[in-house]
Amino acid sequence: MSQAEELKQLREAFDKLKEENTQLISRNLQLSDQLCMWFEMRQRVNWLKEELQNNQRMILKADMADDAELLAIIETRLEQEPAMVNGEFNAAQLAQMLGVSQSRLARLFRNTTYKSADDYLDYLRLLRAMQMLREHPEYGIAAISEDAGFNSVRTFQRKCNEAVGMSPVEFRMLVDQAKKQL
Repeated sequence: MSQAEELKQLREAFDKLKEENTQLISRNLQLSDQLCMWFEMRQRVNWLKEELQNNQRMILKADMADDAELLAIIETRLEQEPAMVNGEFNAAQLAQMLGVSQSRLARLFRNTTYKSADDYLDYLRLLRAMQMLREHPEYGIAAISEDAGFNSVRTFQRKCNEAVGMSPVEFRMLVDQAKKQL
């Protein structure tokens, strides 16, 4: 084999190695780009996880801080729609109406004098009943109990006695005496 043929073979081998090297460099660049994209994606995922955790902490803090605001919303909604405080209306329906969980509602009322949403609803029913006792002496106790949303007259009597220390009849008599003195 002549020197020219050897040189030609070496040149062909060199060109082949050069082409393989170019392909390897190209493949290496592709892998490097993919690795960079994966790394950036991983950073974004970690950032999103942190943001999600921060948002969850903020929501939890907001839940704890907004008790007074939520209670004001409840009072406003129930004042606007007094028919909702009927005997069938309960804590689950109140939570659904407000768009909060029942556990959130329970936490809210646990920190108040009412102790539960159902106690609060009974309190509103009692206020309505006592107003009716003052304003409508012609209504019977059973009618007032039903209109106020109590499931039974006995429950109304018990709640009235717990709240003001007297039965609805005694409360009405007291209101009548006060009106006569004016």
